[in-house]
Amino acid sequence: MKFGPVRPNEAVGAILAHTVRVGATIRKGTILTSDHARLLVEAGHDQVVVARLDGDDVHEDAAAARIAGAVAGSEVRVEKAATGRANLFARNSGLLIVDRDRIDALNAIDPAITLATLDAHARVEEGRMVATVKIIPFAAPDAAVASAEAVGACIAVKPFVRRRIGMIATMLPVLKETVLDKTRRVLDERLAATGASVVEEVRVLHEPGAIAAAIAQLAPKSDVVLVFGASAVVDIGDVIPAAIVESGGRVDHFGMPVDPGNLLLIGAHGETPVIGAPGCARSPRLNGFDWVLDRVLADHPVTPEGIRGMGVGGLLMEIVTRPQPRDEDAPVDDAKTVGAVVLAAGQSTRMGAENKLTKAISGEAMVRHPVKAALAAGLDPIVVITGHDADAVTAALSDLPVSFTDNPAYADGLSTSLKAGLAALDDRTDAAFVLLGDMPFVTADLLKAMRKRLEPEAGAWIVVPTDPDGRWGNPVLLHRRFFPVLADLTGDRGARAVLKDHADAIAFVTADGEQITRDFDTPASFDA
Repeated sequence: MKFGPVRPNEAVGAILAHTVRVGATIRKGTILTSDHARLLVEAGHDQVVVARLDGDDVHEDAAAARIAGAVAGSEVRVEKAATGRANLFARNSGLLIVDRDRIDALNAIDPAITLATLDAHARVEEGRMVATVKIIPFAAPDAAVASAEAVGACIAVKPFVRRRIGMIATMLPVLKETVLDKTRRVLDERLAATGASVVEEVRVLHEPGAIAAAIAQLAPKSDVVLVFGASAVVDIGDVIPAAIVESGGRVDHFGMPVDPGNLLLIGAHGETPVIGAPGCARSPRLNGFDWVLDRVLADHPVTPEGIRGMGVGGLLMEIVTRPQPRDEDAPVDDAKTVGAVVLAAGQSTRMGAENKLTKAISGEAMVRHPVKAALAAGLDPIVVITGHDADAVTAALSDLPVSFTDNPAYADGLSTSLKAGLAALDDRTDAAFVLLGDMPFVTADLLKAMRKRLEPEAGAWIVVPTDPDGRWGNPVLLHRRFFPVLADLTGDRGARAVLKDHADAIAFVTADGEQITRDFDTPASFDA
């Protein structure tokens, strides 16, 4: 291919290398005509950069189309090439299968030719783009294109074919029924995009005989059996693997180098795969269970060697809720210390000259109402964050058993007060409410209900109140494990901005909208 500047009249039949504006826009890649040449001259261009193909060159679109057609395997369609690019799409939902060695070999043929794909074994839905062939210059040598074609089909989608799921949930006295209900909901959501569904769920005691009987019952009428244990599998001889063997099945592999997901077990009962789910499978977040489940649903081999090869890339996320040390896994109850941070440092700019927190409601300063609710709910310690008009706020609360922390950076936004308050809590505080000083209708009963709902052992590390329509309100209750998560907050943002990223750790309590959403920012709202 010849590339370089020429006079406009010499550019006819060549490919424009760079977009040019001549009243109208002539885009790069355009094959120039005599009309284009005339427009260029009239616009004052004395030269233009073009490319001309040699006899053994293949135009970028034709090259991309040839290569994409060659690499597309089963259940993959190729879209018409344009601008040197041909995109490949999944014909059905399923598991993306790629041959990395062959794709690497193709990308090594010539710098002009590139092929990019999604991750191997990605779950894809029908119509999703799974790969793209891009010719970088305006043409590629025919010999290189032919070599790329010779690589052959190396991208395919295996549809999800195992659709009947048998679910076993085991029970122990310490495990609440609500946890089992949540596990089922999360599994249904996880399966929805695959076309699979639970055909039967069985709940049995967490002991080998009961689980073995359930496996034998479900395996003949299921394509996959999933076992969610009330207690995690910690050894190849533990309850669930023992039950698989007792049922007449086999255990193929225990453990995987994916975190979360380490404690996964896979085996079979006859031709039906049996998966012992790790505890993280109760969460909707991506974990190692997803990787194995997708392969099994697509009837793709899951071997011990394959599982051991998942280590690179297997660290999926930092797990805020992981107990460190293990004995911190206990729920927050009356024996634990639950405190409160009351944010009372704001400038009340929309209220005018008067500090809204010291305005009287029912005969008492507004800020006293949320503080007294916290005291009536038995919260301790209660830390009030002051800033603007600190002396007045302190005086309004001087007779109450609370402590004060001044936030000199209050003008920088709500986040500074929140971080100051959490930092002021001592190590004995296992969880804390974040209360707003301008929400006087919050009640002690609501705080008690939220405190009761905080159950880390059931995955409820944060509690948020909602109105009957599902809208979030305040206050928020969070386990101290989430205090560091809020450390990166900046500006006028509260905890909600970060905590929505941890939806699987949130439990909700429905409350009257008046007490959880109504605050006072203006004289009109106060008068109303």
